[in-house]
Formats: sequence, structure tokens, C-alpha cells
Amino acid sequence: MVQENDYYFAQNMKQPRKEFSVLELFAGAGGLALGLEAAGLKCLGLNEIDKWAAATLRKNRPHWNVIENDIRNVSFTNLNGKLDVVVGGFPCQAFSYAGKKLGLEDARGTLFYEFARVVQETNPLICVGENVRGLLSHDSGKTLKGMISILDEIGYRVLQPQVLKAIYYNVPQKRERLFIVGIRKDIDIDFLYPKPNLNSVPTLKDALKKGKLYDCNVPKSIGVVYPKRKKEILDLIPPGGYWRDLPLKLQKEYMQQSFFLGGGKTGIARRISWLEPCLTLTCSPAQKQTERCHPDETRPFTVREYARIQTFPDNWEFAGSMAQQYKQIGNAVPVNLAKAIGESIIKFLDSYENNVLRKNFKLEYA
Repeated sequence: MVQENDYYFAQNMKQPRKEFSVLELFAGAGGLALGLEAAGLKCLGLNEIDKWAAATLRKNRPHWNVIENDIRNVSFTNLNGKLDVVVGGFPCQAFSYAGKKLGLEDARGTLFYEFARVVQETNPLICVGENVRGLLSHDSGKTLKGMISILDEIGYRVLQPQVLKAIYYNVPQKRERLFIVGIRKDIDIDFLYPKPNLNSVPTLKDALKKGKLYDCNVPKSIGVVYPKRKKEILDLIPPGGYWRDLPLKLQKEYMQQSFFLGGGKTGIARRISWLEPCLTLTCSPAQKQTERCHPDETRPFTVREYARIQTFPDNWEFAGSMAQQYKQIGNAVPVNLAKAIGESIIKFLDSYENNVLRKNFKLEYA
């Protein structure tokens, strides 16, 4: 149930024409599943190998069918004809191309093979793969080309992959995700990616303070702390600043050999400003190359602050140690971005249902 401090999560929820079902692979801590649920999709199953992420899913949604297992060991043939959608954020792995036709068997041994296998086993109307932007250039673009070829081989028309910037989908974070959409070839309806809202970019203040995203300030929670010397140095960084805002002597002390290397290295010793979206979160809040320091207090973001930056509702609890919780949140698809994708999926499925109804009407009264 949506609780009072999660009112944003229920805003503009649209009821689909019928109950559409989804299977999620590589489900993680539920960011994508939560967004799809908010859009109106019914989750028939979630596959996840990590025991802590699976525990998080069960803890928050006891009625979900969480399949905690290596996907290589799971058959989904029992869901053939029962699913409308298969989604999954499969890890990016290169294929070997020598003398091959870029078919399904060429991907065997990779987790994309498992994603494609499950799509083939279940035969959904639409499949959606999610990944990092870097997949576009991985192995000079050959990896993505191979994935598209494989989906085509198993009967899916693949749209032009799109990179969606989370800041344009009500997420206070400069995170980018690549989406790959395949439509079953017997369907002549196009899927339309959600339109970005370029005029309203949420900031860190929107994430952590009472406002348009949440109706209360962020709850207190556990979080890592900086070592004494690191805190002394980061105390000197202003909001929105980074290592170059330090005195030269401290720049050299903090950067060490990196000081003499090229590149801006703007993520090092970075303190986020209240008035900007957060930089992309990682699996740990205090890695030197991707520092994410609180605007006012010299410390990394807490677990609940991390969760809010990913637009999780406050009542979504994470299982495992503090490090495990950070990892789950850092790996997640932002909930509000997932909701936008889910709403586009619903529109596509509604259009498909309308077409089926029209065809059946014509046949009945022909």
C-alpha cells in the first residue's frame, strides 16, 4: 500500500484497459518492478540470483513470485501464452563473432542469451531490455548489433534503442539508461518511448526535502562516514564544487598521482549542491573517483538518501548489511523512470487490445 509519505508514487496512475502481466529478469531490489507496478502492470514473476536483493523483494511484496535462482537453471515455458511483457536489465557481455551469423546460439554463455531464451520460451507481445549507455559503444557497437540480430531471429522487431536521461522523468539524478524494445513480429503497432519533460528537472533538494517529490524530509538512517583526514579536506569543498576548489597543496595531497594525469576528474572530492540533480549513484557512496558528498554535512549520502535519489518510496526496506543496501540501491533503475517506461508499455498494450477488439468485431459482423 502507498503510505502517506509516498504520495508522489501514486500520482497520475492510469488504469489500463485490462490487467497486463509482466515477468522481470535480473530484478535486483525492485526499482524497475515498482515503477511498472505503479504504471499498472501485474508482476507474474521476478528472477534474481542475489540473495539480499531477493530478500528485499520478498520483504516488501510478499505476494510477488520471487524466483531466487541462477537464470541458467530456470525454465519459464510454463508462462508461454500467459505473459504480455518480459523485461530485464541483463549485464553487458561481448560475444565472439568469428565466422558466426550473430544468432541466438552465438550468445550462449552470456546473460543476454538467457534473456533472449526466456523471451523465446514465453512469447510475450513485447520485450524490454535495459542497460548502461556504454552498451552503445561496447566492442565498437558489435555487442548491441548482435543483440538486435538475436531478437530478430527469435521473432521480434527491434526499435531503435534509446538512451533516456532520468532527470527528464522526475528523477533528481543525472542517470542515463539504454532501453532496447522488441515487438513481436505479428504485431503491427509501434511502441512510443515516453516523452521527456525538458522543462522540469528535479534537484537534490526535491529528493531530500519536503516538496514536489515527497511530502516530508528524508528519514534518518544508517550511512558510512569519512575517515578523519578525508573529512578535514572535504570540509573545504563548497556545494557544487570538487577537488579543484582545494588549495593547491591539498589538491596534490588528496589526488596523489592522479593530480598529474589528464582529464577533469570532476567526480573526485565532489560535493553535490542542493540546487542541482545528483550525479549518478554508484554501488558505494564514497568511492574516490565518484564522490557524492552531502551539501551541508561532510559525509556521504545515507541509505535512505540514496534511496530517495533513486525515487524509491520511504517504506521500501532493503535487506542485508549497509554495504549490501547501498549496492542494491546503486544498481537499481530509478522508480520514476521505470514508471514512465511502464506507462508507455501500457499505451502500447492498450492499442494492441483495441486492434484485437476491432478485428474480432469485424469478423463477428462480416
